[in-house]
Amino acid sequence: MHVVAAVLRDARGRILLARRTAGRDLAGAWEFPGGKVEPGESPREALDRELHEELGIRVLDAVPLVAVPQAYPDKRIVLDVYTVDSYDGTPRGRERQALAWSPLDKLRGYPMPPADRPVVSVLTRPPRYLISPESLQPAAWLAQLDKALAAGARRVQLRARGMGAQALANLAMDARTRCHAAGAELLVNGEAGLAADLGLGLHLPARQLMALSARPLPEGQTVAASCHDADELAQAEVLGLDFAVLGPVRATESHPGAPAMGWEHFSRLREAVSLPIYALGGLRPADVATARRHGGQGVAGIRAFWPK
Repeated sequence: MHVVAAVLRDARGRILLARRTAGRDLAGAWEFPGGKVEPGESPREALDRELHEELGIRVLDAVPLVAVPQAYPDKRIVLDVYTVDSYDGTPRGRERQALAWSPLDKLRGYPMPPADRPVVSVLTRPPRYLISPESLQPAAWLAQLDKALAAGARRVQLRARGMGAQALANLAMDARTRCHAAGAELLVNGEAGLAADLGLGLHLPARQLMALSARPLPEGQTVAASCHDADELAQAEVLGLDFAVLGPVRATESHPGAPAMGWEHFSRLREAVSLPIYALGGLRPADVATARRHGGQGVAGIRAFWPK
C-alpha cells in the first residue's frame, strides 16, 4: 500500500500532527497527515488531494523527504513523506480528527505508528554518521575531527581497536570537548564503561549486541549498533536502541569479497523494524537522498566521510 504524508510547518516552525480517529488501525496514535495513493494518482497528486480533504489547505510546494517501508501484521506499506513549507489556507480537522502543532524537540513525546517514528528521527537527527578509520594517530585524528566538525559533522563514532585503555580515554575526552563545542554527538565503539563514565554515546558491534539482554546505558544516553541481518535489527529494537547501522549496501575496500546486500534488500530489512537506520558500505555523503528513498536515516562511512 502506497501512502503519502506531509511534514507541515507553521510560521513558528512547529510541525502539524493529526490523531487517528476511533475505529481505525492504531486509533489514538499521532501521525503526519496524509493518506492512501489512489489508482491512477501520482504521489504528489495524492498529497494535494489528501491535504485538501483532511485539512482544507492547498499545497503550493512539496519536497520529498523520506520513503519509509513498513511491515504491519496485516499489510505492508510505503510511507512517502514530503516537506510542505508552502501552502494556502489554515489547517483544520475536516474529518473531526484532533490536530496538534508540535515544536520539533517535542515530537518524540507523541505516540506514533511505527512508520512515522523514523520520520521524526530524519527531522531531528543528523543525516551522516562519521566512523573513525581503523588505524589512527590521536593528534592527526583530532585535527581531522576539527575539520569534519567545521564542515558540519554532527554525529561521530570513535572506533580505536587495539588502543590502550588510558590512551583511548584521553582521546575520547579530547574528542568530547570538541564535539560538545560544535553541538555534535560522540559515540565510542564497544566500550560501555567508558561511555558511562564520560557521558558519551555507545556503538555496539554486532557480537556485543547479540550477547545483551538489556539496554546497556540509560535512556537519554545514545546507544546504537552495527547490524547485518534481520535478527540483529530485531535485537536492536527489542533492546530499545536509538538507531542502527545496516550494511554493507555496496562492496567495500575494507571487506573485499564480502557480499553486498544492495538497496532493495536494505529496504526489505528496514521495513521489519521502526528504528532509524543508517546505510553503510561503499557509500558517500552524497548518497543520503538514495538512502532516504529506501527508508534510511542517512548514510554512515569511514574513508569518504573524513576530510582529506
